[in-house]
Order: sequence, then C-alpha cells, then structure tokens
Amino acid sequence: MNFHWMKVFFAAFFEVFWVIGLKHADDIWTWSGTVVSILISFYALIAAGNKLPVGTVYAVFVGLGTAGTVISEILFFGEPFDIIKILLIMVLLVGVIGLKFVTKEHNEKGANS
Repeated sequence: MNFHWMKVFFAAFFEVFWVIGLKHADDIWTWSGTVVSILISFYALIAAGNKLPVGTVYAVFVGLGTAGTVISEILFFGEPFDIIKILLIMVLLVGVIGLKFVTKEHNEKGANS
C-alpha cells in the first residue's frame, strides 16, 4: 500500500472521531477535539485526492468512516448489536477494498514530470 492510500485511511480514522464528536461533544474540550479531528481528516483527504482519483478516495473515506463509526458506537456507546447491520457493514467494506484494489494512482503531467 502506498503513502497516498495511507492518507485516506488516516483521514477515515479521524473521521470516526469527529462524527462521534458531533453527537457526543458537550463542553469546550470535546468540541475542540472534534474541530481538530475535522481539520486533520479533511487535510489528509485533500492531500490524498491530489494524487489519487477523487471519486474513489471519497468513496473509500466515507465507507471506512461509516464502518468505523458504526463499530465504535456498538463497542463504546451501547448501540445495540445487530447482525444485519454488521453484515451490511462487511458488504460495504468489501466494496471499499475492491475500489482500492482496482484504482491506479495517476501520474501528474507538467512541473513534476
């Protein structure tokens, strides 16, 4: 896996924090952490989108963030475990992983070539 895909996974990791923060933040510190997570997440997403196809990057970002958020809600916040929900998340992850494997990194022409 190359460095640009690692940026996408990093962005999705922080997406989980800010999505949870939007629901659970209730003081200045948790809101500050939410804002910092948003900034880190979108910075990494934009950086990855500069080198990889934007549509695929966004689909992988949202898919991983969704899966991470649902799993975190179940594990840490008492959301009920539902096998159908887990199976659907697994289908989503198969699609996301498939997109990652079939997407080629594009080469920029111009100043960097």
